[in-house]
Amino acid sequence: LLMDADSGKVLQSEPISGGVDAIVFDPQSAQVFASTREGKVHVFHEDSPNHLTVVETVNTEVGAKTMGYDAKTHNILVDTADFGAAPAPTPKRPHPSPAPVPGTLRLLVYSQ
Repeated sequence: LLMDADSGKVLQSEPISGGVDAIVFDPQSAQVFASTREGKVHVFHEDSPNHLTVVETVNTEVGAKTMGYDAKTHNILVDTADFGAAPAPTPKRPHPSPAPVPGTLRLLVYSQ
């Protein structure tokens, strides 16, 4: 979703996978990166302040939603782990997420 921060007007909307956690903008390349829980990093190019173009969707791993960006190397970093079964639903948590398996944390690094 590209929005005018002053007016709140939506300028453009593009579909992405579910569970977005992080969005990064690289001013040098004019690229926008959005990472999602479904294991995707969606890459867009800012053609102008009012328009983005879809560049690609990078398949990562399920759960790799927390993202960092190294402006020096232009690498995208996401972390994930193996996940166990989701716990039983409760009234407070009707749609619980599966818990990570201890000792399986890994950092995934992607470059152009």
